[in-house]
Amino acid sequence: MNWQETLTALESGSVRAAEQSSCGNWSANVDVKQAILSAFKAGDNTEFGGIYQGFVDKHNLPAREFSVSDNVRMVPGGSSVRRGAYVAPGVIIMPPAYINVGAFVDSGTMIDSHALIGSCAQVGKNVHVSAAVQIGGVLEPIGASPVIIEDNAFLSAGVIIVEGIVVKKGAVLAPGVSLSASVPVYDCVNNIMLEKGADIPENAVVVPGTRPISGGWAEKQGLNMACALIVKYRDEKSNAALELEAVLR
Repeated sequence: MNWQETLTALESGSVRAAEQSSCGNWSANVDVKQAILSAFKAGDNTEFGGIYQGFVDKHNLPAREFSVSDNVRMVPGGSSVRRGAYVAPGVIIMPPAYINVGAFVDSGTMIDSHALIGSCAQVGKNVHVSAAVQIGGVLEPIGASPVIIEDNAFLSAGVIIVEGIVVKKGAVLAPGVSLSASVPVYDCVNNIMLEKGADIPENAVVVPGTRPISGGWAEKQGLNMACALIVKYRDEKSNAALELEAVLR
């Protein structure tokens, strides 16, 4: 497919910027990402009119417009979904929020205020993306996998997830958790440290933490560095606390 066809296929959800194998592993769809980069190369900066008067961007990557038939509720107030992003029926977008090219947001998901869904990021069904959550995107390097948030995850306020981290089904990230390939994650239930950049396990409840720095001047100063702690796995009590209200959808 050329870049025009790819952008249309991305918006329909028939093509995705990342794919999951039969064993559950995710990988980047290099052809899709290459087509997106080709679209940027082919685009010319242009001035937009109408409600976007005063904005300048590539002429072939405008903001999407929705109608009632799309069954997407985008509340007025400064949100934008870029061309080439898929937003499923039943998604709610609160202002201001931004969903970038190549992203995929599945049904029943809530995108709250000041949230970012970066380029090619993949967000599953019934995910709660709370206020000020930053889900990093990636177009380059071409083979790098984007951030993946699987079904029924709950991302609390101010969570930051970057560098291709995968958050598995049902995981809960407490306010202020930051995850990247270099942030260590300690499973306090199973008494292990996950490999750096490893998937956040299904139904894990993750909170921000710190650990002492060992060695040298930093240790002498009593300094600590950020980490993430799995303190429990979801049970009936935590499920009840996180139950999403169907009436909002």
